[in-house]
Amino acid sequence: MGLPNAFEDLSSELEVDAFRRLFPLRYFERHLAESIRTDGRPLGKARETSIFLGAVASANGSALVKIGSTTMLTAIKMEVMTPSLESPDEGCLAIDFFMPPICSPIVRPGRPAEASPVVSKQLSDTISSSKMIDLKELSLVSGKAAWMAYLDIYCLDADGALFDAALLSAVAALSHLQIPAVAMNDDGKIVLVSDEDGRKQAQEPVNKEKRKLTLRSIPFSLTCILHKNYILADPTAEEESIVETHVTIVLDTSGQLISLYKPGGPVLAYTSAIQDCVALTRQRVKELKSFLDKENPDMEV
Repeated sequence: MGLPNAFEDLSSELEVDAFRRLFPLRYFERHLAESIRTDGRPLGKARETSIFLGAVASANGSALVKIGSTTMLTAIKMEVMTPSLESPDEGCLAIDFFMPPICSPIVRPGRPAEASPVVSKQLSDTISSSKMIDLKELSLVSGKAAWMAYLDIYCLDADGALFDAALLSAVAALSHLQIPAVAMNDDGKIVLVSDEDGRKQAQEPVNKEKRKLTLRSIPFSLTCILHKNYILADPTAEEESIVETHVTIVLDTSGQLISLYKPGGPVLAYTSAIQDCVALTRQRVKELKSFLDKENPDMEV
């Protein structure tokens, strides 16, 4: 008796899947008419988010972040460098964003993903303009030695809102970062100090012990897509492929606007729409801050 019903259910599922593939916009709009997303979320709700600190044991700081299926891994490696003449009392932060072929079927082996340099530039601009890091904290010996922090972000699964997940991963890794202890040897060079060397104090200490980086004005972001009169927060890759108008809002933990990014699209971003996006971002910032505080209660801010 149950066999015909099973065939009917299967046939119905196949018809829905075929309609979704052949007419993605109409399928999308049918859900919007009922104020629900194709994945069952309300229009303004972000996907489930998780943060795992210390994902890479060999790094000085690292974090694995998931927003829905979008997954980012950030690792930070510290190296001693000679500071520039223009900024003798400052270190440097170098940010790179990578999209290996495993992250998405649209990324081909041997060809860099088009989004990689765009997201890298956005991340560098955001972290710089937010003043989250005081580069003077990375100075060791004025004019002679400072820290270069290499921050590498790897996209493991690209299912939409890449910048939001990459920024959260970068912020989480920076909150987990431990700056190594170093000392000056007899030749005047800065060298890493092992625990045994630290106990013997055979060298002149510069950083006596590992320390955390003080983070200020931590930025968080939310990407929204605009379609007609609808605003959808934290889009999936499928939604981004259907709707061309994207708006990314970056706020710090005090609610200060850091940046607004709208890379074209046919829908005009009216003041009311931007205000609604900012309101959604404020709620999202509170959520992300609570997630990060829960994972790293000892974060220095």
